[in-house]
Amino acid sequence: MAAPLELLQKVGTATPAIGWAALFDHAWQVCSQPVPSNKVSQTIVQRDRELGDVDLLLASTAWDLWQAYDQTVEHTADALANWWASQVGGRAILILDALSLREVPWLLQGAEARGFNIIQTKVTGAELPADTTPFAKALGFSQRSALANNSAGASHRLSGAHTDSVDLPWIDCASFVGAEPDWVLWHHWPDKRVHDLGEPGYGLEKLAQEAQEQLTSDDFWTLVERLATGRRLVITSDHGYAASGLFADTDGDQAKHLKGMFKGGRWSKDIDNPSGWHPPVDLVLNSRQGAYRYVLGRRKWRSSGGYPTLTHGGLSVLEVASPFIELSKG
Repeated sequence: MAAPLELLQKVGTATPAIGWAALFDHAWQVCSQPVPSNKVSQTIVQRDRELGDVDLLLASTAWDLWQAYDQTVEHTADALANWWASQVGGRAILILDALSLREVPWLLQGAEARGFNIIQTKVTGAELPADTTPFAKALGFSQRSALANNSAGASHRLSGAHTDSVDLPWIDCASFVGAEPDWVLWHHWPDKRVHDLGEPGYGLEKLAQEAQEQLTSDDFWTLVERLATGRRLVITSDHGYAASGLFADTDGDQAKHLKGMFKGGRWSKDIDNPSGWHPPVDLVLNSRQGAYRYVLGRRKWRSSGGYPTLTHGGLSVLEVASPFIELSKG
C-alpha cells in the first residue's frame, strides 16, 4: 500500500516537527492493529513492507528531514524523564530493549484483556545512534549494565528509582520486584533475540512468532501486573530494529562504499569521507550524542558471512521509533 496522500503533503509542505509527527502517527496506525493469531509472520512482514514507502520517501525527496530529527522529535529519554517528574505516587518503567512498533498490538490487546487502564499511547524517538548506550547516557546512566542490582546511583534523570537490568525469565523478574514505590527495570528482550536471529536463515518471521508467544504469556503479564501494582507504569524501548533481511541489495560503487564504511553495521564514527551521491546513501548527523555517519533507508549489501537479517542503528522509521505506553491497574 502506498503512503497516503495526506501524509505525503504534510511531509512535503509542513514544518519538520509536523512532518515527523505525521510519519510516526502513520507508522503507529500501520503497526498497532490486531494481528490474526493464525497469520502472525505474514501480517508482521506485510506491515514492514508497507512502511517501505515511508523509508523510501525519507531516503529520497525528504531525506533532509533527518537533519531536523534530533531537534524536532520527542526523544524517548526526555519523554520518560518528563513523565517521571510529573507523577505523584508510585512510578515504574519497563524498558524492553529493541522493542519496536511491530510488537505494539500484543501489548495493547493484553492490557485490555487483563484489566489494565491504558492511560496514553504515543511514539517517541530513539537517540542517534539508535543503540543501547546512547539511550542509557541520555537518561544519565553510563550504560545499560549500570542499572543492575540497584547500582545506578543518584545522578540520573529518574531520581529515586530502584533499578535493575536483567536477561531473566519474566516470572523470575516478577519475583524480585519489591514494594519500593519507584522502579525502573531494563530487560534485554527482544534485543538479544534480534541479534541471535539476525544470522542468515532467520529473521523477522521467526522473531514475530517469538514475540507473540512472549507478549501473550501469563508470565510476562505477571511481571507487568507486579510493576503496575500501586504504580503508574510506562512500557517503552531504547530503540527499534530493521528487518534488513527484507531489504534489497545495493550494488556497484554504492555497495563498495557502504561495505567499506559500515562493514556489517548501520552506523560509523567515520565522518570525514563524504560519499557524494544525491540523494545520499548515508548521512553524517550531529546529534546530542555526537557526530556519526548512518546508513540511510532500507539498504544492505553483500558481505562475508551475510548481512544481518535483523539489526539497528541506521536511519529508517522502525529503527528509531519506540512505543510509549502508560498503564495503570485498579
